[in-house]
Amino acid sequence: MTRFPERPPQTRDGKILKVLSGILEDPDFRKTVTDYNNRYLAWDELTYRIPDPEKRLATWTVMKMLRAMRYEPVPFAHLDLRYSITPESLRNLHVFDQYLSGIIRLHNRTIRLDQSYIINSFMEEAIASSILEGAATTRRAAKEMLRRGMRPRNRSEQMVVNSYKAMQSILERKDEPLTPELILETHRIVTENTLNSAAVGRFRETDDIVVADPVTGTVYHKPPDHAEIPVMIEELCRFANADDEEGVGRFIHPIVKGIILHFLIGYIHPFEDGNGRTARSIFYWYVLSRGYWLFEYMPISRIILRSKRDYALAYLRTEHDEMDLTYFILYNIRCIEEARKDLLAYIEKKQSEQNRTEAIIKSIRGINQRQAEILQCMMERGDEHFTIRQVMETYGVVYQTARTDLLRLAELGCVRKEKRGREFMFAFNRECDLWKRGLGMPSRLGTK
Repeated sequence: MTRFPERPPQTRDGKILKVLSGILEDPDFRKTVTDYNNRYLAWDELTYRIPDPEKRLATWTVMKMLRAMRYEPVPFAHLDLRYSITPESLRNLHVFDQYLSGIIRLHNRTIRLDQSYIINSFMEEAIASSILEGAATTRRAAKEMLRRGMRPRNRSEQMVVNSYKAMQSILERKDEPLTPELILETHRIVTENTLNSAAVGRFRETDDIVVADPVTGTVYHKPPDHAEIPVMIEELCRFANADDEEGVGRFIHPIVKGIILHFLIGYIHPFEDGNGRTARSIFYWYVLSRGYWLFEYMPISRIILRSKRDYALAYLRTEHDEMDLTYFILYNIRCIEEARKDLLAYIEKKQSEQNRTEAIIKSIRGINQRQAEILQCMMERGDEHFTIRQVMETYGVVYQTARTDLLRLAELGCVRKEKRGREFMFAFNRECDLWKRGLGMPSRLGTK
């Protein structure tokens, strides 16, 4: 990020009242303030919208007054946090409640999401989350490494493997309460073999860690003193595990609460490195633990990667504007909504693939659903060679099952088996009857 957002001015100034008195009765002014607050614009976003300094300050003052009346406090003892629920966020949260914890239906048909969907999504999340934190790799190369079960060759590839393992781990532990030990274990997984071993799975013990621009050196965030980390993490766990804010009488929507946990780990910055990957993993842990199971299929870091600058701005605007979390919450809700739409598009594609897979099953007796899906994938990828381990990773099966599937397809004459070194490789056989009949090919088979 190259531009540091301007800090908003203090609005508790008696001089501002003189400016306000002349414009509060203006209906256009009231409309503008309402519109800006509904969109939750930050102070630095008003600069080019309202060139006049006095009018800009007056507008901001009224915006802040109205926001203050809608603030919800966050019960976190060590920071004075607050947020607002805007019309946009309320609408999206309603959609998430409807679709992210229920049954997916598309074209009046219930969609079956199998294990391979989860694995693919976890791969996408691991890759994007690692690239966000500086991993120098491409999506294609990283995904191929994970699919083939290859050993990472450098730090960047190790980051991807670690993030993938972290996603698998938090899914397994989603029914556990959040504890400092779970956070430390998650950090250990995401930083293994990429960080000094003395810092892996341990809170930082110095205060020389800052969030800064790697080019200009501009410091964006100085985390709390390292001595405060253990007690702040304990408080974070208490906050995460409390149902409906026990003893406080306030309800925080689970997705909003997960976003707040994401922010807090980033703000506390409890580790020397790996804070972002740990924060996003804990967000996933929380929403999955609260029954939003479709997050298993939504790689949100891929969306964040598309808008990396806005991600950083959401953090900064929150910190600069009196710890108003609304900026960070709105940004993340927009990312979740975009990920939800991506999921629906992905399901549309998979539904077409399922139709083609069913045609293959009808054409070949003695082939099961997974074997038909493997064959469908091999047909679409032409002459590309597949390994047993690649099929094992892609479909979430043990080595012996993947081997049996590929050998069965070879026995039927659908794929070719070749030995390269010590490993068998498999590729689609273009001489088989399926290819001649055009079954399984998207260009030849209807998708409805």
